[in-house]
Amino acid sequence: MTTVTLVGARLAEPGEEFVYQGESSACEGCPYRSQCLNLEEGTRYEVTDVRENTQILDCAVHDGGVRAVEVEPTSIPANVLSKSAYSGSKAKLAGECPHSDCPSHPLCVPLGADFDEEYQIEDVVGDPPHETCELDRDLTQVELAPKE
Repeated sequence: MTTVTLVGARLAEPGEEFVYQGESSACEGCPYRSQCLNLEEGTRYEVTDVRENTQILDCAVHDGGVRAVEVEPTSIPANVLSKSAYSGSKAKLAGECPHSDCPSHPLCVPLGADFDEEYQIEDVVGDPPHETCELDRDLTQVELAPKE
């Protein structure tokens, strides 16, 4: 479902993805609050369209201002345990990982996903980008379906 919202002007490009973090203390008293704060906190979104003929509005959070765009919840690239990596099945993330220098870290600890939740696997991508998992996990890269 498409939603019209305001995002930082630098993010206002079709295909850009972000995780909505909720209201900032700098939003207090802003006249555009209702247009910005209309997304679900912790959800990953993709900009699908930029509204034509709209101006860039001043913003206390985004130094380049904000712009009207259309967004939709989007899939989350992630690594899950290989034994549960089947398209259409449900899976949880394997768990926290302290190895932030690993090329798979952004997939093992993906923005917009919670370790306690179960997600439907939308697509199986294949082998993760790391050679060997430092936690000795057998992982597969997948696309998790967006939150409903």
